[in-house]
Amino acid sequence: MGSMTLNSLKQIMKAMVDHAGFDRVLNRVNVLSASPGKVVCELRVEEEHTNRGGTLHGGLTATLVDVISTMAIMNSERGAPGVSVDMNITYMNAAKMGEDVLITAQVLKQGRTLAFATVDLTSKATGKLIAQGRHTKHLGSS
Repeated sequence: MGSMTLNSLKQIMKAMVDHAGFDRVLNRVNVLSASPGKVVCELRVEEEHTNRGGTLHGGLTATLVDVISTMAIMNSERGAPGVSVDMNITYMNAAKMGEDVLITAQVLKQGRTLAFATVDLTSKATGKLIAQGRHTKHLGSS
């Protein structure tokens, strides 16, 4: 499949959020740019994205890590979304309501059956790291 155009990634995101399933929570995510193995998105933290403390919910952060890294993996040589094997997130700073968050996903390595990706969530205004995720996916045998 190889790398996709920015437009086709936007279409994939639209198809996901227009579906009745859980991915609807990402309906305000904007795909900004894409290059092979890398996808950059943006999200303004709205009330629907917050925890009781009024900051970006950790569960939404995990979903962003999951979905955006999957898009980066799909936007690489194999073009397969794979299935999650392992995912971890380190939460470093809070993102407050109204804050713009950049989500940068990059494929670190892709082997025969596994793909490894990293995702940085940063504050657009300050550049401060909000959270960092690592995602390992099983691609199946090609």
